[in-house]
Amino acid sequence: MATAARQVHTAVTRTEEEAAPESAQPSLPLVDKAQRVAPTDARRLSKLFFERLATLEEGTPEYQYARNTLIEMNLSLVRYVARRFRSRGQEMEDVVQVGTIGLIKAIDRFDVSRETEFTTFSIPYITGEIKRFFRDTTWSVHVPRRLQELRVDLARAREEMEGRGNPEPSVADYAAHLELAEDEIVEGLVACNGYDADSLDRPIEAGGGTQRTGLIADLIGNEDPALALAENLQALKPLMAQLDERQRTLLELRFGAEMTQSEIGKELGLSQMHVSRLLTRACATLREGLLAER
Repeated sequence: MATAARQVHTAVTRTEEEAAPESAQPSLPLVDKAQRVAPTDARRLSKLFFERLATLEEGTPEYQYARNTLIEMNLSLVRYVARRFRSRGQEMEDVVQVGTIGLIKAIDRFDVSRETEFTTFSIPYITGEIKRFFRDTTWSVHVPRRLQELRVDLARAREEMEGRGNPEPSVADYAAHLELAEDEIVEGLVACNGYDADSLDRPIEAGGGTQRTGLIADLIGNEDPALALAENLQALKPLMAQLDERQRTLLELRFGAEMTQSEIGKELGLSQMHVSRLLTRACATLREGLLAER
């Protein structure tokens, strides 16, 4: 990793030093093993590649090289977002592949002239693509694969029986048609209810379906925000240990004691501007550590 970082630094420095006047277009550095580029170097290089990409003609070899390198350098963002969905029961490789589609969309739509960090711009695209994947391709309730396959057989059997004039097949009809036990048919029909989720905004009906007594959402508990906080604290704990004592003190005063930068400056004998710079540097270090996790 250190060797790759040195190669990237050398490539960027050489490109910046050899850049011709503004009227000329500098060539892009050759990035070997782009997926191994550290997040800090990836951000620096991404800005350089985006600036050059905006001037290139789509379809040219240099355009394809710039675009493909941007994708490979920023795959760590996809893995970072994909880890949030590791409890969904899907193979992480599949989730990463879907998230990569979101990354590509973000690269194609990113406008470097707006001076927005690509990390901030791309993560909503990646997250949205992964959420869409789970919404469109997975069951609302996880059921065994054999029951998922049985649902397909039941749907096909219903179509065939409806075509023969039986619009409401019974359990016995399904069992005879598929040559299965009635208990297995019942289990499959119950499992079918887990494929589609009902709207949380649907009213709860009572009294013959005419009286509304509330919404489905009222019956569901909310996720405790303290759970996410605890998870974030656990992720930050080893990174906080890597900071020096002054940085930890600054973070504790700012976010623990909720002191303003001016108050911290008076407490430590520093200017407000110096406190701001130190806090920014400490937060950037923590952010890089989180993004660099595999």
